[in-house]
Amino acid sequence: MDAGDLKVFATVARLGGMNRAAAELHTVQSNVTARIQALESDIGCTLLQRHSRGVSLTPAGQRLLPYADQVARVLADARRAARDDGVPGGTLTIGSLETTAALRLTPLLTHFAAEYPEVDLVLRTGTTRELLADVLEQRVDGAFVCGPISHPDLQEEKAFSEELVILTGPNIASLGEALGAGEVRVVVLRAGCSYRQMLQALLARRGIVVQRQLEFGTLEAIFGCVSAGLGITMLPRALVGSIWDAGRVRIHTLPPDDAMVETTFIRRRKGFSSSALRAFLANALADAPGRA
Repeated sequence: MDAGDLKVFATVARLGGMNRAAAELHTVQSNVTARIQALESDIGCTLLQRHSRGVSLTPAGQRLLPYADQVARVLADARRAARDDGVPGGTLTIGSLETTAALRLTPLLTHFAAEYPEVDLVLRTGTTRELLADVLEQRVDGAFVCGPISHPDLQEEKAFSEELVILTGPNIASLGEALGAGEVRVVVLRAGCSYRQMLQALLARRGIVVQRQLEFGTLEAIFGCVSAGLGITMLPRALVGSIWDAGRVRIHTLPPDDAMVETTFIRRRKGFSSSALRAFLANALADAPGRA
């Protein structure tokens, strides 16, 4: 079994077609077909079912795919390990919640970039669900997410503590008034956002019905809608005043059990940690403002 054949197989499985895989791999379709046939002959079973729309995995192919992906990750780690001489350099891709990027990361990234100019630092934002997948699939080296995260393949370290609050329009005098009608309109980020899930859980525990849900792609859009009285949201208290004008919304404090959350840094437990990542963590987890 050849690692190159496994790479071709995984690409065909992901794209669902020989021609599409050939285009991505910069080769011809006949070469892709030959590599798949060689792999099937070596293993002794059919891995792909051909049909008019392309290909799909057979049960044997479904069982093989996780191992093909694992081999690809190990080879990528081996290549990076061999090139890493202990001096931080190369590309370091960090994932983050949008709130964490806005509140915590600017001074950290500025300091790190000045101290390690040979590192090409990339920041990607997303929801906790998206960032979890990014770390597992090696699209990022590590990520700041809303914890705790319980996953056998991930290592987790506490980074920051945040106090969550309910934000409403400025004319809502109290939390009781905001929730008192028994039904509310909520303004949230896309599915997979931990704060969205926490708000929904809070409302469910109190028996409050979500009358309408407005979903937006940016925090600024959410804040604007809340300030206009279109609904309520749940976000870190520190955003108001430091990022947005406090006069545009009303802040409603929550009980500690509902309010306090940890932002944690996750990375693959068995993956290669580059010199750049180790240097970043030494800075971020030692000096991050607001760290628990």
